[in-house]
Formats: sequence, structure tokens, C-alpha cells
Amino acid sequence: MKKIYLTISLALLSGGIMHAQEAPKAAKYPHTMTNHGDTRVDDYYWMNEYWLDGPQKQEVVDYLNAENAYTAKIMEPTKDLQESLYNEILARIKQTDESVPYFENGYWYITKTEEGKEYPIYVRKKGNMDAPEELLLDVNKMAEGYDYYQVSGLNITPDNKILAYGVDTVSRRQYTIYFKNLITGETLKETIANTSANLEWAQDSKTFFYTTQDEKTLRDNKIWKHQLGNAKSTKLVYEEKDEKYYAYVSKTKSNRYIIINSHSTLSSERRFIPADQPDAKFIVFLPREKDHLYNITDFEDNFYIVTNWNATNFRLMKSPAGKPAAKETWTEVIAHRPDVLLEDIDIFKDYLVLTEINKANTHIRIIPWKQKDKEYYIPFDADAYVAGVGYNPEFNTDKIRIYYQSMATPSTQYEFNMSTKERTILKQQEVLGDFKSENYTTKRLWATAKDGTQIPISIVYKNDFKRDGSQPLLLYGYGSYGASMSPYFSSTRLSLLDRGFAFAVAHIRGGEEMGRQWYEDGKIFKKMNTFTDFIDCADFLIKEGYTTPEHLYANGGSAGGLLMGAVVNMRPELWKGVISDVPFVDVVTTMLDETIPLTTGEYDEWGNPNNKDSYFYMKSYSPYDNIEAKKYPNLMINTGLHDSQVQYFEPAKYVAKLRELKTDNNILILNCDMTIGHGGSSGRFQRLKEIARDYSFFLMLEGITK
Repeated sequence: MKKIYLTISLALLSGGIMHAQEAPKAAKYPHTMTNHGDTRVDDYYWMNEYWLDGPQKQEVVDYLNAENAYTAKIMEPTKDLQESLYNEILARIKQTDESVPYFENGYWYITKTEEGKEYPIYVRKKGNMDAPEELLLDVNKMAEGYDYYQVSGLNITPDNKILAYGVDTVSRRQYTIYFKNLITGETLKETIANTSANLEWAQDSKTFFYTTQDEKTLRDNKIWKHQLGNAKSTKLVYEEKDEKYYAYVSKTKSNRYIIINSHSTLSSERRFIPADQPDAKFIVFLPREKDHLYNITDFEDNFYIVTNWNATNFRLMKSPAGKPAAKETWTEVIAHRPDVLLEDIDIFKDYLVLTEINKANTHIRIIPWKQKDKEYYIPFDADAYVAGVGYNPEFNTDKIRIYYQSMATPSTQYEFNMSTKERTILKQQEVLGDFKSENYTTKRLWATAKDGTQIPISIVYKNDFKRDGSQPLLLYGYGSYGASMSPYFSSTRLSLLDRGFAFAVAHIRGGEEMGRQWYEDGKIFKKMNTFTDFIDCADFLIKEGYTTPEHLYANGGSAGGLLMGAVVNMRPELWKGVISDVPFVDVVTTMLDETIPLTTGEYDEWGNPNNKDSYFYMKSYSPYDNIEAKKYPNLMINTGLHDSQVQYFEPAKYVAKLRELKTDNNILILNCDMTIGHGGSSGRFQRLKEIARDYSFFLMLEGITK
């Protein structure tokens, strides 16, 4: 096969200076696909050969390396700026730090970081904080010699003697589980490969249940039982055969039950056994039903069920614990409310704690079990904020951990006394340097969509920001899977705000910021609402004088990368520059390929293109299928070779086709990290370098060099 790329000369305009550079041009090998009488020709289909290990594997690597070299050339003028940004961002971070300790099963647990070290250190202290420190894991030492190293799923036996944890050294979210004897400090020889790092111990501290993945699709589909040290004890206890469902194992807060959870986008099913009877047969609490989502936990003699049965925004029910129960026998505890989403619950001896979402903000509701008429909400003052219930493993307590932050207020952890309503700050994120919250303004705005729907926007900027259209604004969005985008604080973002940028989050349909219906109105055959909402938010910000198209930038990742691809196709003139991270852009082809991770499990999110209506609706917005010969904004596309969620070849093909068809001289670069996957770098400092690189792209386009 001939070399797969040639070079062409492009004149690239950045910061008002013309640069002549050579851009890779991918070879075209037409691949014809016909579905429902519709024929598509994909000239760059061959780029998926890396993981197929086919004859073009090396050509794929050569092309990606050529794109990376080209990106390095284009970004070369920002080298000093990137270094300056990195040092500036790093200087705000308290490198040697530790988490607020939490108490569980006789020990205080702490996560530490140390100056100059990339990874966390996990320790514990027995009984009280004055006890000697016991090292659980020093991930810095474990990661030596690896380009990528991720530890996940730490889980300690009820007798506190054995630690299980998962390790991923490739960034494909495939973990090997290791075991450490916390008494001797020895790491055991026994390991379990191809897992999701999901594991739960039975109460005997010997038996555990864990999840493995389908080798091709990486779907978490099998639950196994095993006794540590007994190779012959491994037994498959559950296999999820429906390709739309994933399986995982969990334990209730009381430690009384082990739960096997099967879930798809719109349906779930729970099986349980007593945690002190690991050899018992799992019992189905309620068989799965179409469009029924539910979860269970236990308190005293009942299972408590968060369910969307006849309740779009969910409600809370209960039934006798330890036995299956038909829905009709359940007793209602918290009724459904059409304007409030019941997101989660936490149960304590004397209190029920509800996490609710209303009008794009989170609210924490406290209900005393014995005085339900004395319920109340924890007050928060900001217009737009992030709040929630932290990790609270203790059951018999009046005190809970809560957290709070806004775009102008660093992350703050509180201890809240549910009896006295007293709030004590345990820790606030320390921002080094001259940062002061009062120097920044954050608020909630509301844009009107074309159909009249009010779309919330959270925005932050420095107090001297001018609303005359002269200053830059970065608009972020996601809008999928019911994931709510929180208006969180970021010390790294200060590097943009201090240089005159405003930062805004568009809480578009497809998330759950305005309740479950907000999600329903942004998926499958209503997916176009997600894209038009984002555009309407941009138009609103321009109309209100926050910016102009000459200074408007956008960013989104994964499904948010799909958003970026759609809006630059629909309104390319609206944006000065866009960064699209690990973007899901080849929607139709990917959703037709059932061997790709996530495909079949996401039919309820995007639709199944094997059905004619879904196929043509997807095709109407799929970024890759809708690239045209027209002008596009400046674009940076980021991906990772080992991405298991959105395969590297989607963004690679996207850039190749854009470069072929676009009629402008704007920047188009692909950055493919050959060592990472969907979540980016595993080391905290390397991640800061990625942020500095992205910020320098926006600043370069804005003509800001320092």
C-alpha cells in the first residue's frame, strides 16, 4: 500500500500573523455503506485499523504522528505562553495537601498529595487521628516506569486486613485487581485481569464479588464470586446477556446486603443476597421493565426504593427488606413532584437526607424520621452553585459531610449538624497567590430557546469585565445522558478570567438540570434541541453584550464533542475558535458497529440506526456526515489512541474530512496523545500541561501572548 498521507501548504492566520505550514492530507480509500436504501461513502474508514491490527496499522500510526507533528508546528509560537500558563496554574495549587479525613469501620482514611509528585498517597489511622499513620498505597512509586497509571476501586475487607484495588496502565478502563495484606504490607501474588475494578467483599472478609468485561465491547457483563487464596472457588454468579445492559456489584450502607445491579439507559434491575451469606442465591427484587429505573437500599425492616414508576422526576417508596415485592405493594414515602428531581438519598439512624435538583441548582433536604413535619432545606446563598452530600459511611450520627462551591467560591467541605443546623467548615480549597473571591462575579442567566423554553446559563467573569462585546467568552456544554453540568470552581480557569475572558456553562436539554423531562427532551428524536439550545445560548450572550462572534469560543468533550461538531456545522460563523475533546462525531457509523464499546448499550440514548427513522434522524446531525465545503472556525481536536469510549479514529477521520472540504484558512489541528485514553492523562501535573495547551490555543486566537 502506498504511503497514506501527502502534504499541502495552507496559509494559517493566528493572532493576525500569517504562517505557512504544511498540513497532513490523508489518503482516500472509498468505503461504501448502504443502509435503508441510503448510500454513504467514507473515504477515511480505513483509519480504524489500529485496534483491528490490520495491514494498515502502521499507516494509521504514521498519519497520527504526522498530525501531531503538524499540531506541534502550529502551536510552536505559543510554547512560551504554555510554559507560563503551566507555571501560573501550578503556582495556585497547594501541592502538598491532604483530604478531610473520614471515619469508617474503626479507621480514619486520608488521601495525600506531595510536592512534585503526580499521584495520590492513601493512608489510614486506627481509632483516632493521633494514631500512627499506616500506608495503604503510594501510587507514585507504583507508577514508576509507566506513561499512564490509574488506581481505582479501593475496597478493604470488613476485618480491615486486606485491600483490593484495580490498576489500569493502558487507559482503556480495563483493570487488573491486586490485593495487599495490610498487616504485613505484602502485595499478594493473586491477581484478576480484565475487570472494571468493581469489587465488593462479603462479611466473612474472604469471599468477594467482582465484575469482568466483554473483551471486544468492554461491556461490564459478568459477576463472579471468589474466595481469596482459593483458585478453585471462582464461580460465575451472574451474566448480563442483554447487550443494552451493564452489570456491577455494590453493597448497601448498612453492609447487610450485596446487590447485583443491571442497568441500561432507561431500565434497571436489582438482585440481592445477605452480605453474611455469600453462598446464597441472588434474588431478583423486581424484574426489569421497559422505561423503569429504580435503585434500592435498606433501613431497619425495609428496602427503600428510588423509582420513576409513575414519577418522571422519581419518588421514594418502601417495601419489606429481604424479599422481592411487586410495585403495587410498595408504600410511598416521598411523592413525585413535577418541578423537582429526586436525585439521591442518604439514610441515617435519625434522618433521611434527600438530594434534589430544581431550576438547575442542587438542594439538600433533611427529614427527621420521628418528626417528619420538622423537615427543612440547608440554605445556600448563591444564584448558581454546586452543593451535595459527601461520603458519609457512619450511620448513627447527627453530623454529615456536605460540600459547596460556585464559579467564584473554591470548593468547601462542611460538617453539618442535622439536629442543631450548625455548619462548620472542615476545609476550603486553598488557592495560592492573590486570589480573592470578591474580585469575580458569578450569576445565573436565562436564554430563550426558539421554542420558548428557558435555558439556564451559569457565568463567571472578573468584576472589571465590560459588557460591550469587546471581550472574549468561552461557552461550555455537554447535554447528554442526563448528566447535569455543575457551575463548579476551577483555579485553573482563573488564567482565562484574569486575561479578560468570561466563562459560561450552557445547561442545555439532554442533561437533568431542570428535571428528568429536561433529559427526555434532549435525546433520540429530540436530540436536535441540545444543539439549538447551545446556539440560542450563544446568541443570547451576544445580544446581551457579553461578547461577539469575533470573540466567542466553545468547548465540549465526548458527547459534548458531538455538540461541538454539530454547532460548527450548523452555525460556523458564530465561533472564533472551538476545542473539541475526544469527540463522538461519526454517530451513524459508530452506532451501526455493534463491536465498538458502548454501541448497543446506548440505543436508548441516540436511537438504533438499524431502524430507518433513527438512521435518518442521526444522519441529519452527525457531524462527520454533515461536513460541507464552507468556512469553519479555528478548531483544535484532542483525542487519545487508547480511548475506549470514543475510538481515536472518529476524531482522526473528522479532521481529515474537514481539511479536505473546508474553504477557509483557519487553523485545524489534531492532537492525538499516543499514551492515553478517554479521561486524559493520569498524572495531575501532566493534566495541567494539557489545560495550558488548550488555553494557549484560545489566547493565541484572541491575540493574547502573555
